[in-house]
Amino acid sequence: MEISYYGHSCFLLRSKRATVLIDPFADYVGWRLPKLEADIVCCSHQHRDHNCLERIKGEPFIITEPGEYEIKGVSVVGLPTWHDNKKGEERGENTVFIINMAGFQICHLGDLGHVLSNKQRDEINGVEVLMIPVGGVYTLGTKRAVEVIKQIEPSYVLPMHFQTKESGKDFKDLATLDEFLKQAEVEDTTSQPKLRLDSADLPEEPKIVILERRK
Repeated sequence: MEISYYGHSCFLLRSKRATVLIDPFADYVGWRLPKLEADIVCCSHQHRDHNCLERIKGEPFIITEPGEYEIKGVSVVGLPTWHDNKKGEERGENTVFIINMAGFQICHLGDLGHVLSNKQRDEINGVEVLMIPVGGVYTLGTKRAVEVIKQIEPSYVLPMHFQTKESGKDFKDLATLDEFLKQAEVEDTTSQPKLRLDSADLPEEPKIVILERRK
């Protein structure tokens, strides 16, 4: 299977049997999400930079709440978490998605705003791919993102929800990708268009992968 990145927190997962789109966004993010088609759409919470369903073609199965789902051979588990580190007092709830697809487990943390409890860590532990917000302000910042990566120890880490040159005004205070990479002590900043998963070639230590934004 392969994973493509459309910017902000939006990823498209594609296997031979199904496609899953996560957190489609509205234009105020700073650029326009192209019209996309998917079998399943997951929205981590009801903010417009994560739930812009009008950008989706067709009639996908839409998941917006915690629970267990099975669609077209894809298993999706939504775990309740918080959008801040005050148990939702500031920004409400957030759903973390664990997606079992084509023999791989992928975790999208949405707008997670806190380090994980022991229970949450145990529920997520064992995933091969972790999609994690790193920009702070509304989510985990660079330091706490590194802490969560250490909690989960995935094979691949895909950073998301950071500031870019194109970011809209609501996202100008986020940390940049470079700031996160410095905090994570990553020296190789080479980007790639997609992440293709092969169970025979998974790294033993967490590897941070920088995906180019598809347009």
